[in-house]
Amino acid sequence: MTERLKFCMITTFYPPRSFGGDGEYVWQLSNELARRGHHVTVIHCVDSYEALSGGISDSTYESHPNVEVHGLRSGYGFLSPLATQQTGYPLFKSGRIRDILSGGFDIIHFHNISLVGGPKILEYGSGIKLYTTHEYWLLCPTHVLMKFNRAPCTEPSCLACQLVHGRPPQLWRYTNLMKNSLVHLDAIISPSRFTKKLHEDSGLNTPIFHIPHFAPLSADASGQDPNGIGASSGKPYFLYVGRIEKLKGIQTLIPAFRGYGKADLLIAGKGDYEARVRKLAEGADNIRFLGHLSRDRLGKLYRDATALIVPSIAYEISTLVVFEAFREKTPVIVNDIGGLPELVEESGGGFVYGSEGGLLRAMDRILEEPGLRDELGRKGHEKYLEKWNADAHLKSYLELITKLRQGAKYSGA
Repeated sequence: MTERLKFCMITTFYPPRSFGGDGEYVWQLSNELARRGHHVTVIHCVDSYEALSGGISDSTYESHPNVEVHGLRSGYGFLSPLATQQTGYPLFKSGRIRDILSGGFDIIHFHNISLVGGPKILEYGSGIKLYTTHEYWLLCPTHVLMKFNRAPCTEPSCLACQLVHGRPPQLWRYTNLMKNSLVHLDAIISPSRFTKKLHEDSGLNTPIFHIPHFAPLSADASGQDPNGIGASSGKPYFLYVGRIEKLKGIQTLIPAFRGYGKADLLIAGKGDYEARVRKLAEGADNIRFLGHLSRDRLGKLYRDATALIVPSIAYEISTLVVFEAFREKTPVIVNDIGGLPELVEESGGGFVYGSEGGLLRAMDRILEEPGLRDELGRKGHEKYLEKWNADAHLKSYLELITKLRQGAKYSGA
C-alpha cells in the first residue's frame, strides 16, 4: 500500500499508562504504521490508568513523530471510567472524543474500549471501523472468562461472577446496547483462531478475521546483560515474562520448581498476585523474582533462557511474549488452553503441556536432549520471520483494510 492513511487508535490504556499486552500492542502497531508513512492518532484514558494504578507510570516510551497521542482527563477522576463502565457510554469524555474524531480518519481502530467509551463509542466517527479482541469484553463483563476467578467459564453466571471479581454489575449488558453498537463495525480482528471461533459461536454477526499479533525487531542490539541477571547462579534457567496475576498461572509453576535442581525459574514482571506467589516460593532458592524489566534487558534474558514458560490457566487469546521468545530463537512451553497451543503447533517451536508432569517432562527433554533446544528455537524463529514480525503483520493488516475499502473479500492471514 503506497497511499498514506490517517488512523485513529482508541483504547483505554496506552504506554506508559498501561498494564499489559493490549496497550503494548497498540503502541507497537501505531509506531510501525507511522514508520511506514501513515499518520496515527491515539486516544486513551488517563483517568482509568490513574484510578487503577494509584499513580503515574515510571516507564518511558518514545513515539514516532507521525504518532499523535491524546490522553483524556475529565476532571472527575475515577468517576469518569466508573460512569463508562456502568452505562456503556463515554460520559465525561464524549465531547473531547467527538472533537478529535471530527478531524476525519480513514480507519478508526478500537481496542480495549471498556473504560474509555464502552459500546456506545463504536458509533462515533466515520471511516473503516475495526475492533481487536484483546480480551473477551464483547462476551464477558469481567473480560477474562474466568468463572468466579477459579476456572475457565463454560456456563455463565455473570451477575454473581462480577461480584466475585469485585466488579460493579453492568445493567446495560441486559439491553441491546452492545448488539446495536456492533453494527457500526466493518470487521473484528482476532489474534487467535481459538478466539475467533469462540466469538463466532457466540452468535456475533460482525465479520471476524484472524490476524496474529507480532513482535518487532529486538531493541537490544548489543546483547548485553549489564547486571548479570541470568547468570547469577550459574545454572540454566527457564523464564516467565508477564504480569503476575492469578489467571496467568505463575503460581502453578512454584510446586514444579520447588526442589527441581536442574534449573532455575526467573520471573520477570509485577502484578497484584505477586505477594501470594512470593509467599508460595519462600525457601525455594532456584526461584528468582526480577521485577519489571525494560525491553532492552529482556532481550538478553530471552536469548539465554532454556525456554520461556507460559502457564496461563485462562483462555489466553494471544501473548506477545511467545513472539518475543521466537524472535530470540528461544523455545516455548505453554499450557494447553486457549489460543497459545496453536502457536506451538503451527511453528513446532516448543511443547504444550496439560499437567505438572507434562511440564516437567518437557523441561527435562529440552535440558537433556542434545541440540533439541536449538532445533525448537530455530523452528520458532523461522515462523516468526514468516508470519509474526512487524512486516508480516502490517501486510495482513493493511490488506484487510484495502479489501474493506474496496468492498472485496479478504481471506485472512
